[in-house]
Amino acid sequence: MSVAATETDLAQRVLELVGAGIEAEVTVERHALSLTRFANSYIHQNVADETTSVRLRLHAEGRTATTSTTVLDGLDDLVRRTVDAMRLAPADPTWPGLAPPAPLASTGNLDEKTAAASPDERAARVRAFVDQAEGLDTAGYCRTSMARVVYANSAGQHLSAAKTSAAMDGIVRTSTSDGLARLAAVRLADIDGAVLGARAAAKARAGADPVELPPGRYEVVLEPAAVADVLQFLAMYGFNAKMVLDRQSFLQVGEAQFDPAVTLVEDASQPDATAIPFDVEGTPRKRVVLVDGGLSAAVVHDRRTAARAGGGAESTGHAIPGGASFGAIASSLRLMPAEGPAPVEVDGPAADSSVLALVAGVERGLLVTDNHYTRVLDPRTLVVTGLTRNGVWLIEDGVITTPVRNFRFTQSYAQALGPGAVLGVGTRAVEQPGPWAEAGFVAPALRLASWNYTGGASG
Repeated sequence: MSVAATETDLAQRVLELVGAGIEAEVTVERHALSLTRFANSYIHQNVADETTSVRLRLHAEGRTATTSTTVLDGLDDLVRRTVDAMRLAPADPTWPGLAPPAPLASTGNLDEKTAAASPDERAARVRAFVDQAEGLDTAGYCRTSMARVVYANSAGQHLSAAKTSAAMDGIVRTSTSDGLARLAAVRLADIDGAVLGARAAAKARAGADPVELPPGRYEVVLEPAAVADVLQFLAMYGFNAKMVLDRQSFLQVGEAQFDPAVTLVEDASQPDATAIPFDVEGTPRKRVVLVDGGLSAAVVHDRRTAARAGGGAESTGHAIPGGASFGAIASSLRLMPAEGPAPVEVDGPAADSSVLALVAGVERGLLVTDNHYTRVLDPRTLVVTGLTRNGVWLIEDGVITTPVRNFRFTQSYAQALGPGAVLGVGTRAVEQPGPWAEAGFVAPALRLASWNYTGGASG
């Protein structure tokens, strides 16, 4: 019996155990993760884990309960516990009902070679990364993962999909600096350890013996790793329909809140998307243009927020576990790059020629590799605090000149992308490893008119 059939059988078995008179949905996910970690320039850990989980949600008589398990020979107990929890649960007046049957346009982006990748294949990429450091200390990881998901509910919806993901994240270190390179993709074949290692090593060498600059507002060129952090907070707090309905988001649909250079699209149907193409409520993910040439155009919904919004709103397929309290989150958010020639690798600390083209227009500002330890201070204005990391340089008259010590910053991400604030967009968007569900954010570099650095930070 195939793995997919086994997952389908598990889902059907759980629904049969629930019986009639209860609205029920079940998700069965088999997830395999293989991780090769390295530090001090050698591999110190190689782990592989494969888990099948079952998530059950029930609703009856105005009450809802959700439980999950990885104990597959205890499905009777799972159903019993969930029914008991449902009977004791508080009333759920916002229950939107189960997702109705709907077709799935895509069954996910699965690369069989990535799903079957060996430790040797990951180790070869680590070796290539380390070799490019030429004796400098290195650390990081290379990972591959695969997920197969089956969803079924008592309203007749049944979906299945699979996806793979690969990522490499590494640093090269001198005694006074770090250099970073990271990339995510559907296929391990698209991860080149030598290219990433050379980029991180160039940053580390160019960042040695940094100077301290005074705090203040600087024009910046943010590389894709830093831009991905901006997209993460926009996904969580900006385009989340619950945040908008609760008036906890800055977003005003229909207003020109962003620079005309900004177009943001949520699209899990792209061939490079690493998200499962339906959500935990069994709704197929829709392509949503969230910002169209600077105009705030839409938000992402789950079934609860769509029902609450009214006016014909529908779920866009972005429900998450626990979404009743937090809302829907975009899983494949991408900032569209500018048109232009395909970038090439370059010498020095810039990630590629696309970044250098943005640098060339800066009279005095900063090149920033990454934002780190970022936390939202005010979701309503999307003010975020954090640190720069893994390489900052002064730009003078369009040339990268001096390495700079890390800064603390306090900055409204919405304001940083506001009308007139985006001075340039890179011509290559790349996926960065994401913070949840292994789905990432696809980002080009950005040249921004202003970023508020509030003080120095050690490291």
